[in-house]
Amino acid sequence: MSNAYPDHVSIVEVSPRDGLQNESATVPTAVKQALIEDLVAAGVKKLEATSFVSPKWVPQMGDNSDLMSAIAPARREDVIYSVLVPNMRGFDNAIVHHPDEVVIFGSASETFSQKNINCSIDESIERFAPVAAAAKEKGIRVRGVISCAVGCPYEGEIDPSQVAYVTKRMVEIGAEKIGIADTIGVGTPIKVKNALLAALDYIDVSKVSGHFHDTYGQALSNTLAALELGVSEFDTSVAGLGGCPYAKGATGNVATEDVVYMLHGMGISTGIDLEKLVVAGERISEFLGRRNDSNVARAIINKRQS
Repeated sequence: MSNAYPDHVSIVEVSPRDGLQNESATVPTAVKQALIEDLVAAGVKKLEATSFVSPKWVPQMGDNSDLMSAIAPARREDVIYSVLVPNMRGFDNAIVHHPDEVVIFGSASETFSQKNINCSIDESIERFAPVAAAAKEKGIRVRGVISCAVGCPYEGEIDPSQVAYVTKRMVEIGAEKIGIADTIGVGTPIKVKNALLAALDYIDVSKVSGHFHDTYGQALSNTLAALELGVSEFDTSVAGLGGCPYAKGATGNVATEDVVYMLHGMGISTGIDLEKLVVAGERISEFLGRRNDSNVARAIINKRQS
């Protein structure tokens, strides 16, 4: 097992989508647009802009078309703007806006799959196959995310063989990258490594990303464990925004500021300006009327004020 950490890590900023999707109050399109522009200004090169799901299921994402139209004039060639698509209908609505990448999502837990998207794991993959094929035909990247990769609110611990199976199926239908997600934040470093190693039987480490929630305060430890395996891309959310609407009690994604601070402190580049990132997190936290959930952001702000 090599501890030669990657020299550079790509941050996938998920706050505009995963961070805001289960806010109770509607976040205006202009506020989401400002958040995306702040993140890009801070050096973020890859972000999840929105989700083309039914507004009946995720009302916060009901302005997906409006948001994509709003950000279009300022879109940059060097930034990857991703959208989540659950099915062909979502894909058809998304394609008008020329996303750089579509994200499809399966689960390593059969029960979670049923409760989250009302179908089995196999059915969900079959539903995504035409989406992946259509995206590839148009030259759009396809990323598959596997939720509940280490633990599930209904089934408890998830066997790594489940992660291996879903990775294999997603790669077969055309996913070029695979995200391993600890959706409810119950993972610890060895469990996360085992989930990642299971995925690596079917995909190269350079095509794998980690998505770790901080419910039990383990996200940074889990990020470090993934780095030790050579993983060099992570989903994070500025100010620690977001949870999972279908995983009861699952609080916040890991804060981008905390991950960037750790990486920079390890001599790993991200291309992100931490000071500007803190400003982005502050602005959206102020709008939402909530405390910034990033320890690093709070430390930097306190230092500034003193």
